[in-house]
Amino acid sequence: MIPLRDSMRPRRFPYINISLILLNIIIFLYGLGLTEAELIRLYYQRGIVPQQFISSLLQGGTLGETWLPFLTSTFLHGGWFHLLGNMLYLWVFGDNVEDRLGRGGYLLFYLVAGAAGSIAHIAANSQSGVPTIGASGAIAGVLGAYLVFFPRARVLTLIPIVFFITTAHVPATLFLFIWFILQLANASFAGLAAGAQTVAWWAHIGGFVLGFVFAVATHIRQKLR
Repeated sequence: MIPLRDSMRPRRFPYINISLILLNIIIFLYGLGLTEAELIRLYYQRGIVPQQFISSLLQGGTLGETWLPFLTSTFLHGGWFHLLGNMLYLWVFGDNVEDRLGRGGYLLFYLVAGAAGSIAHIAANSQSGVPTIGASGAIAGVLGAYLVFFPRARVLTLIPIVFFITTAHVPATLFLFIWFILQLANASFAGLAAGAQTVAWWAHIGGFVLGFVFAVATHIRQKLR
């Protein structure tokens, strides 16, 4: 299922969400000008490499070596499909979450959700020497928060059915529930399969859970005021 737009209109222009999308695109375009060797080196230096992180943490590595990749990895993508898929989800769901949290709160939340996703990936793949990049963990956090904040929203969804493609207005709760179940299923199957994972499924799960729990806590706190 591919989201096209949601039924919720934000009250304020989503400056932070638009800026995040543009920044991801600009950094990706910068990467297109690098040689393959330079790009691979960038992924290893600025992406999340579980083995490398754990080694640096145990050996007391510098702030840049150990923790900076939690930020920089969120703005790197491995191809057009990777980039555009992530940015589409951010475009559809991010503006309303920014509207709910405020600009500064949304930016901080986005970065923390990305870090939570990276931590979940490291915990599940501690022996991996493969760099992980992408905004998926942060965007998954946005999806988790959206589920709590806008349960009555509907999502215009592109649905491929065998050889045909149709659209339907799907309740956001159903869309996001199916999305999360798919992440769990993929993470389980990937864990049983041999070889390195090409998608950081646990980063998606970790980011989503962080976003969901944060939004529930925020909702409860607002109710008690």
